[in-house]
Amino acid sequence: MIFDVKSPILGFEDVTKMKLEKIDDIFVRLSNAESEVPVFTLVNPFVLREYEFDVPTALKVLLELDESKNIFTANIMVIQTPIQKSTINFLAPVIFNFDNQTMGQVVLDSLKYPQYGLAESISKYYQEDKQEEKK
Repeated sequence: MIFDVKSPILGFEDVTKMKLEKIDDIFVRLSNAESEVPVFTLVNPFVLREYEFDVPTALKVLLELDESKNIFTANIMVIQTPIQKSTINFLAPVIFNFDNQTMGQVVLDSLKYPQYGLAESISKYYQEDKQEEKK
């Protein structure tokens, strides 16, 4: 699905349309719909931990969140090998409004949300033992 970028991802202010593709129940791919870069892997934070924050009023208005029911929040992940070395940015979530195909990034105040990190290791949430049990 293609989304209009209403509040850009930091460092990519020129990107105006992004494509969201589901990888599985935890991961999605976000890519520039008009170019080959950037491409991000996003993770559903609610699968990993308790995650709650206030969306600034300006972004609520831009994305029309108050009128919407189909909203998805994800976090950018920096993929490393092995996967346990990958990191997640919980301080800058990306919000998608599926009802009007808009999206934007929120930058949270680290003083207000000290429980969230800029580059938290996925190994805090990834347990190899549980992965082995599922096989």
